[in-house]
Amino acid sequence: MAEVGEIIEGCRLPVLRRNQDNEDEWPLAEILSVKDISGRKLFYVHYIDFNKRLDEWVTHERLDLKKIQFPKKEAKTPTKNGLPGSRPGSPEREVKRKVEVVSPATPVPSETAPASVFPQNGSARRAVAAQPGRKRKSNCLGTDEDSQDSSDGIPSAPRMTGSLVSDRSHDDIVTRMKNIECIELGRHRLKPWYFSPYPQELTTLPVLYLCEFCLKYGRSLKCLQRHLTKCDLRHPPGNEIYRKGTISFFEIDGRKNKSYSQNLCLLAKCFLDHKTLYYDTDPFLFYVMTEYDCKGFHIVGYFSKEKESTEDYNVACILTLPPYQRRGYGKLLIEFSYELSKVEGKTGTPEKPLSDLGLLSYRSYWSQTILEILMGLKSDSGERPQITINEISEITSIKKEDVISTLQYLNLINYYKGQYILTLSEDIVDGHERAMLKRLLRIDSKCLHFTPKDWSKRGKW
Repeated sequence: MAEVGEIIEGCRLPVLRRNQDNEDEWPLAEILSVKDISGRKLFYVHYIDFNKRLDEWVTHERLDLKKIQFPKKEAKTPTKNGLPGSRPGSPEREVKRKVEVVSPATPVPSETAPASVFPQNGSARRAVAAQPGRKRKSNCLGTDEDSQDSSDGIPSAPRMTGSLVSDRSHDDIVTRMKNIECIELGRHRLKPWYFSPYPQELTTLPVLYLCEFCLKYGRSLKCLQRHLTKCDLRHPPGNEIYRKGTISFFEIDGRKNKSYSQNLCLLAKCFLDHKTLYYDTDPFLFYVMTEYDCKGFHIVGYFSKEKESTEDYNVACILTLPPYQRRGYGKLLIEFSYELSKVEGKTGTPEKPLSDLGLLSYRSYWSQTILEILMGLKSDSGERPQITINEISEITSIKKEDVISTLQYLNLINYYKGQYILTLSEDIVDGHERAMLKRLLRIDSKCLHFTPKDWSKRGKW
């Protein structure tokens, strides 16, 4: 059995952790870093095949030293895409991407050809016939995960223009580790999930204090209290373009409010793994959702978008802060992004790649929105109601590719006697109705006061 002193970076071994059911388990983990505090060794571990937000510092008591795997010694530094790896000798790590594969034998629906929506087994309820080999649970629509990032489908190569997409080939040992222990934001204390490039001197603090209105950071509670006596903001800078009840949205220009935008990006990076931070926020608009009380407008979440997107992206980054997740705010952010696209007269799609929580939220939003359209169709003179992919896209502002992928995901599309048909089963209808009963927060277009700008006619953003 190995000794504690023999454990080095790159070793893999089982590590004790508690799962969601509060049960002990021993998943395989990789040692990313070792530190010594007052003669006691601590090990920073990443659980293999688990999300990085679960990474943590552990003591040697939680390590199974009997099953340790030492890193292989190699003559050359491993490379990936022609770039040096993060650390020689560490076991190969691969970025796994989920790609939806459509069988070549399955016809791909035309965007303009009308698809009939018709009941199954003569029932008056609209329904969906499941395709063989693609079984889905009937409660897939009830998912209420809140969002983080952006879209769906096959991720393309990272865009390094104005985009906030991260190039994962540059990951190193520093950015793979959480560097902030805790953030105090208003009445909430947040435990960051990922690395964020706050100044190095702040990473040793037990708590990082943020002003919840301007998002400036301070070293201590005393610094924050002194700042609050001078800070006049009680809401995000920029224009309030939506208010209903206690929910408001503010539009912030990344060029006019550079300091706030950069601080927002630093905070967001603590909870977004797929995005990298650029200090040049000029090409972006930020839409911050807040909740109002007697003390001011408190940030709940936000999304950003490029002022000019050549690829029809209506969201670059999207995040609901952890205290507000699983409460419907994620879908509200997504719905608001599409409401802006409707006013702009465009269809939109979120930027790739999606985080795990972002994928759940977007899948759920697209499914609910499209099913709402299909179930609201009226039949003409006894004929089955018909609708095209283009019409669904125009009504919802959801990009055609996302409409098609969602219909395929829900197994709604069938090819019968030379035409596409959408069949809605009892399970799909019941699941949708249950999900919509839980969805209490909705955007009211009458409360939106937004005039889109033509950024292409402006010399500078």
